Amino acid sequence: MGIEKMRKGASGMVLTENKAYTVKDVYNLPDGTRAELIDGQIFYMAPPSRKHQRIVTELATAINTYLKKNRGSCEVNVAPFAVFLNKDDRNYVEPDISVVCDKDKLNEKGCSGAPDWIIEVVSPGSNGRRMDYMTKLFKYQEAGVREYWIVDPIDETVTVYDFEHGDVGKYSFHDKVPAGIYRDLEIDFTDIDYI
Repeated sequence: MGIEKMRKGASGMVLTENKAYTVKDVYNLPDGTRAELIDGQIFYMAPPSRKHQRIVTELATAINTYLKKNRGSCEVNVAPFAVFLNKDDRNYVEPDISVVCDKDKLNEKGCSGAPDWIIEVVSPGSNGRRMDYMTKLFKYQEAGVREYWIVDPIDETVTVYDFEHGDVGKYSFHDKVPAGIYRDLEIDFTDIDYI
């Protein structure tokens, strides 16, 4: 195999580290295998925990309720929802929650370009934490996401990156967390039923 390093994916498929993959490779993975693609590298995703799914459901419901009440034009989507971040075939992610306000970015496959607001709920383990706090943080900012929340059930914290205004806020699960892209939306994390 020369200098190429090999690794075994969650599906048992062996992939080379040095190969650049495309969205087509992700779509060709065995049924049931979830993966994301960042700069041509495949990252496998473990199934989410029940707690993770409860938080996603509660947050998506709160946002969707706000949008309906205020007749907002944005659309809320939950994973698995395809986001082709850079409108290329080397970056494909499935954020836990994507809020898209530009309907021209939406098609039957998902979102082509950056959503306005992304929320990721951190999965246990170092790989999930590294992805959400580092890799995806950089990619989302670079792609033009306006706001990015990292919801961490382990630390019971919410980190808000308001890229549009250059602000970063840190909140606990005992706080009301304001959404930067809306003037009057706050999500009260004490109301989030995640147990």
